[in-house]
Amino acid sequence: MLVALISTGVVLLAFIGFGLYGLLADNTETTQSVDTAVTPSTEPAAVVPAARIEAPRPVLETTEADRFARDVARALFTWDTRSSDGLVTWQQPLVDAADHDEAAGLAADIRDYLPSTDMWAQLREYGTRQWLEIDTVTEPAAWRTAVAQAATGQIPRGAAAFTITGTRHREGIWNTEPQHSSRPVAFTVFVVCPADDPCALLRLSRLDAPLE
Repeated sequence: MLVALISTGVVLLAFIGFGLYGLLADNTETTQSVDTAVTPSTEPAAVVPAARIEAPRPVLETTEADRFARDVARALFTWDTRSSDGLVTWQQPLVDAADHDEAAGLAADIRDYLPSTDMWAQLREYGTRQWLEIDTVTEPAAWRTAVAQAATGQIPRGAAAFTITGTRHREGIWNTEPQHSSRPVAFTVFVVCPADDPCALLRLSRLDAPLE
């Protein structure tokens, strides 16, 4: 397991066991805040996707790392409590896209981004749905430093990291009136794209604690 310790601009790499794990500088608990209902917003209404989300979609199968990272972000933030699918079903496309060596750790990462089972039931009462509007997808400087400092074999061949910024949108019904809320988010997606094989998802940073 590759542990990346990022502190005051210095990256220390240690190879322990198997797989990849990013321990970021900010160890503060920063899991996604989940409101019991969307709240009214004074901001201009965001562009709402035209089609209702009926079911989760598989993560894009591709050998292009940046395209894969974008679709991981889409799958991570997109869910609709109005559909017949439960919370676990919305998690499944991300689990299916996981690198098998990192599946257990990744499952924990994913849970930190999603509502709890009890909260999902409450959000369903308001017909809440969520999606992500991506602003930027960049390779963080800390990752480039880590790659430059790593010895041969410390970082899996084809591994990449992308820090994604964007706006999380949430829409639902409160007292019979449609409501919309939004907030900025930032996070890092770690992927691996072996030669001639589709990309796989390694790990996720904590929400709002991305590599920079």
